[in-house]
Amino acid sequence: MSAPSSDQIVVRMAAATVNPTDLLLRERGAGDEVPPPWTPGTEIAGTIHTAAPGTGYHAGERVFGIVNPRRIEGGAQAEFVTMPAASVVRTPENVTDQAAATVPMNGLTVVQALRRLKLQRGDTLGVIGSAGAVGQYAIQLGVAAGLRVVADAKPEDEELVRGFGARAIVPRSGDPAAAFLSAVPDGVDGLIDAAVINELALGAIRDGGALATLRRWNGPTERGIRIEPVWVADDNENTEALQELADHLRAGRLTARIAVALPMDQIQDAHRLLEAANRPQCGVVLPPPVRWRSAATGCVQQFAEPLSTREPCLSA
Repeated sequence: MSAPSSDQIVVRMAAATVNPTDLLLRERGAGDEVPPPWTPGTEIAGTIHTAAPGTGYHAGERVFGIVNPRRIEGGAQAEFVTMPAASVVRTPENVTDQAAATVPMNGLTVVQALRRLKLQRGDTLGVIGSAGAVGQYAIQLGVAAGLRVVADAKPEDEELVRGFGARAIVPRSGDPAAAFLSAVPDGVDGLIDAAVINELALGAIRDGGALATLRRWNGPTERGIRIEPVWVADDNENTEALQELADHLRAGRLTARIAVALPMDQIQDAHRLLEAANRPQCGVVLPPPVRWRSAATGCVQQFAEPLSTREPCLSA
């Protein structure tokens, strides 16, 4: 554990999530500038262990936030995490650490998407991929912003999606344009593509509308539709956006879904569950950690080599 610099804090992790980005880190590494071993984890909740003077935080305060795991200090799946103070906010009293840990990455993705779409109160927001975590937050935050939300859903997910607050539900379809135009004949004003279907979403949007895309897809476009690629890392130190999420959690306008909660000594199972999941956006929460000893090297680190070569070291 490194001592915090003037703008950093050290968080003692109480809960972290496993996301698809963690699978990519395990499989591909953290880049040439960050040698192994790598510690994954993008989302964290816990308590302040130490804080640099001037950060405004004190030991024992509960916080949640977002971490960049592709750095020397590693990510959130560790007992202590040194990170920028700007990357956390205080956890609302009525929100558990496990619930808070599921929110930052997908929540910030949606906050950024809505900011880029520049919709006005009363406008119509379309959401594709509504049953996943990004889709859920898009509906809930869209409703909170005063938007009329039209969302897609498979028959088995309609009740779930309606519960998020969508005004209208259209069938999940290989022809999203036809599905959305059946509910909004002129097309929606803006659309969040949580299913990453890219150009297939354009037909659901009105002329001159806007499309928020994931994974940096930026066109080509048509009919004057503005394409807004969303990249959550741009908001890793956006304290204002994190505070917006905290306020929505406190008020119950944003709700967390936990697929399964596992102790850290079952992290192998957490990754396998995520790999097999039909809806990988629903994060797997990991309560306080045990540390991993590499069977090959004895290093007390995480993900220095494939999971098949590890054994748990139960001493904390």
